[in-house]
Amino acid sequence: MSTVAVTGFIEADAVDVWCLLTDLSGRATRLTGAGPVQVLTPGPFGPGTAWREERAQPGGGTLTEEFLVVEALAPQRLVLCSSGAGADYRITWHLRPARGRRRPRTSVTVTQEAVPTAPYGRVVALLLGGLAARAVEVALRRDLADLAVAAGAAGSLEAA
Repeated sequence: MSTVAVTGFIEADAVDVWCLLTDLSGRATRLTGAGPVQVLTPGPFGPGTAWREERAQPGGGTLTEEFLVVEALAPQRLVLCSSGAGADYRITWHLRPARGRRRPRTSVTVTQEAVPTAPYGRVVALLLGGLAARAVEVALRRDLADLAVAAGAAGSLEAA
């Protein structure tokens, strides 16, 4: 299993960050790496909500991914899962209020865990683990920066 975690601060209230994070209709316009979103389940956002989206890949091209909400504890914790070729992914978002100078501030940690599900997934993880981890870290940092911009705090994402 490989794990990548990124933490940053967004100059916005945790409730506002949560709303941006869980608004599937605006996801494609808000996140640089996300393409069209197709919601696969009816009803309000919560455990069991599923959607499909295209994600830009490093070096070009796109990958279509399906996400399923496993846990949604507003506005503190969101857990998603996604199955990939040779691995299952678990993405966990933790939002915690943090002290801000003038405005509300939220500490956001996003963690992606990859669990190989096929023998070739283990081999690929061994061969490309470091390279893949760096690519995941770049994508997670980009998503955090995009959320900061969407929260009206362009340039206010700080690395922890």
